[in-house]
Amino acid sequence: MNVFSKKREYSKYHFSNEAEFEENIVASSKSFFGDKTIYINAKKKIDSKSLGGTIPDGFFFDLSDLNDPKFYLVEVELASHSFFNHIFPQITKFFGFYKNQKQQKALIEKLFTIINEDVAVKTEFKKYIGQKEIYKFLTDILDNSQNILLILDGEMKELPEIIDTYTDTWGRMVKPLVIQKYVDSGDVIYTMEPEFEALEYIEGQISETTTEISEDYHLKGVQDNVKQIYQKIKEVSKDVDSEIVFNPQRYYISIKSNKNICFIKLRKKKIRLIAMLGETPIREVIENHPVKSLSEAVQ
Repeated sequence: MNVFSKKREYSKYHFSNEAEFEENIVASSKSFFGDKTIYINAKKKIDSKSLGGTIPDGFFFDLSDLNDPKFYLVEVELASHSFFNHIFPQITKFFGFYKNQKQQKALIEKLFTIINEDVAVKTEFKKYIGQKEIYKFLTDILDNSQNILLILDGEMKELPEIIDTYTDTWGRMVKPLVIQKYVDSGDVIYTMEPEFEALEYIEGQISETTTEISEDYHLKGVQDNVKQIYQKIKEVSKDVDSEIVFNPQRYYISIKSNKNICFIKLRKKKIRLIAMLGETPIREVIENHPVKSLSEAVQ
């Protein structure tokens, strides 16, 4: 595929190997993911023992919303690699890591050491988290946000079916992102699908035989107080409109009347509402909780 811009023709660049692709991701991480993010190149900073014998390509912190920071293990792969012989077993090991408290603690300690030994990285963290202790921040974020960012240089036909089959792991934790490079006479442009900011709000790659998602799927692993809040929202909504529907999707539960009026995203200790309403009227009625404006790309 070629990309055309102002009468110029950009040809798709084919990376010679995975290491070259990784270098591009690391070098342009702020451009790809936003200024309020921190990407740590794992292979240069950590040994395999910290993750039970496997090393991700990176550790990624999205700090664009400090009320809801996100952590990702990053795997950068060429789409030409064998999915079942290479990518599937690697990602599966990451699922095991997230379930192993001992390995998580070892990683927190290693990340804490990396951050404290790198003045630039430590300064960047403190810019966002302020007076909060770095160790506590790492502990909290790994407890509340367990994601895997799978960065590919092209589509993988196996992904939709795998996401549908393994809903509690691939469907819940893996966020596929396709980044492609195009060149013309030394000039370079990149394409990204989907945009990173929209990653958690879209359904992603869904196969034609999508498994039905239930409320229990979203409530699994969620603390009791968050479950109670969700049930209260449901009760109040039904009192307002008995015909209202709570419709579970892959990454959220939508509230529908004659159209979608709100999306609910449940986390272990938090609940997030994305309302289909202007920011001003929302701020007029929401007094005790943070309100964040979504970017144009997400909207």
